[in-house]
Amino acid sequence: MAHPLDNPLWTALTGPQADLAVRHGGAARFPGDVSPFAAVAGPGSPWDDLATLTEDGDTVVVPDAPEVLPAGWELMEAIPGVQMDGSGLDVAGDPEAVRLGPADVPEMLDLVARTRPGPFLPRTITLGAYLGIRRGGALVAMAGERMRPPGWSEISAVCTDPGYRGEGLAGRLVRAVGEVVRERGDVPFLHAAADNVSGIRLYEHLGFTLRRKILFGALRPAGRGRSGSQHGGHAAVGAQ
Repeated sequence: MAHPLDNPLWTALTGPQADLAVRHGGAARFPGDVSPFAAVAGPGSPWDDLATLTEDGDTVVVPDAPEVLPAGWELMEAIPGVQMDGSGLDVAGDPEAVRLGPADVPEMLDLVARTRPGPFLPRTITLGAYLGIRRGGALVAMAGERMRPPGWSEISAVCTDPGYRGEGLAGRLVRAVGEVVRERGDVPFLHAAADNVSGIRLYEHLGFTLRRKILFGALRPAGRGRSGSQHGGHAAVGAQ
């Protein structure tokens, strides 16, 4: 039996996050205002099913993008990444961390725009728990959840305002979100850009281990007009 993390978005959208899935045949994706991430069931899946879910000019981000693109698709960007297993994460709540909600979304969007940790849209917050740290009333760091394959939960949107980096806020929030994940009975994991050496070093220090390499592809059906995709560089991976 395949491991849930071998095709994490598909197992999430056909499992614990099925209520959020937009699905057609062997393809599924999050709604466009939640996340650009999409997946197919596996090798040999009909990519026409995914094209049906892709609006004109829309770009989707596919984990484990095929090295040879299916007919009718074009690659907008390829982002080599790593998938890390957080079974060894030393989780801990943080007294300064606060639960973020819909009223905080404008500040969260502003922080993401300044730090570019990954796609964060108006309804991304519906994917799971998001925790933040404020200083002087302003949101200066946050982290949350994204994909939830059976038994696992991805820590994502880890970001810190440039003026507050070096204080260990990211590590504290990863551990705090990890505690939320563990209390639910899941195991934390995450994705990071392969060239994010400092971030990977932090995650290893916190107890994450490399599970495998992964290629994220920003794709769109060939011949369709471009739209204002928000995947943006290494931001498509989703961990700072």
